[in-house]
Amino acid sequence: MHPRERIEYSSPFHRPPLRTDDGTRLIIWPVVNIEEWEIERPMPRHASPPPGGITGAVPDMPNWTWHEYGMRVGFWRLLQAFDKRGIRPTMSVNAKVCETSPLVAQAARDAGWEFMAHCYVQMPIHKVEDQPAMIAQSLDTLEKFLGHRPRGWLGPGRTQTLDTLDHVADAGLDWFGDWIVDDQPLWVKTTSRPLVSIPYTVEINDITVMVSGQHESDALLRRARDAFERLYAESEESVRIMPFGVHPYVSGVAHRIRYFEEMLDMFAGREGVAFWNGDQIHDWFVAQQPHPDSAR
Repeated sequence: MHPRERIEYSSPFHRPPLRTDDGTRLIIWPVVNIEEWEIERPMPRHASPPPGGITGAVPDMPNWTWHEYGMRVGFWRLLQAFDKRGIRPTMSVNAKVCETSPLVAQAARDAGWEFMAHCYVQMPIHKVEDQPAMIAQSLDTLEKFLGHRPRGWLGPGRTQTLDTLDHVADAGLDWFGDWIVDDQPLWVKTTSRPLVSIPYTVEINDITVMVSGQHESDALLRRARDAFERLYAESEESVRIMPFGVHPYVSGVAHRIRYFEEMLDMFAGREGVAFWNGDQIHDWFVAQQPHPDSAR
């Protein structure tokens, strides 16, 4: 199904306004991406140029160890930053992390973080031979670890084929974060049941700013401040969602963590701003704007 068949055109500047019961007008959706990089395949991203100029070299030890630093050090800095401020983010997690780095998964679970399914290992959806089987494996692994099944999905690198959302819906998931098309949630059609699209971000994201853009260590903070001010102003008329995405091997490093902490404090310092997870956003939106078919 073409994406334009799944959603009708609309704009938060014209659709009926969204409200909250407690006066929250800008919802911050914090997403921490915890990935499983398999040394047996080319690395998903690069901090170092391809080793020896050989593109796709396996094993790529320089970049694998860059990511592994995030799992061993950077994650714990992010955990401390959130814990100190009483924030419980969403963790977009490759399910295999529960098996290969169980202390990381346990710490996030014990801290009350929300787990969002994010494939079994970090690889493009287009390379997955059997998407329904991969989604089921991811959800089964996470359910075994958590004791309950996650309700949200994010594709690795936000990748999808034209039928991915049908598989996501068939697996019983309620919402996804792959579509960067709006500042508010949207109902999305599938072949079986509607899903809610929760707006994620590609630009208030440390991969785009720090890895792709190679900007200075405080660039994410400065960009987030600019986005925050505009969304806060617009949220006076209708609630807006401001997501951000970070990775332990990027924002969790020693020269960036202080700016990440300053970003959290900036968000928390404004009246009418709250940190919510994906399930909270979904349930609030569905209560505000039930799917038309639910009234039949």
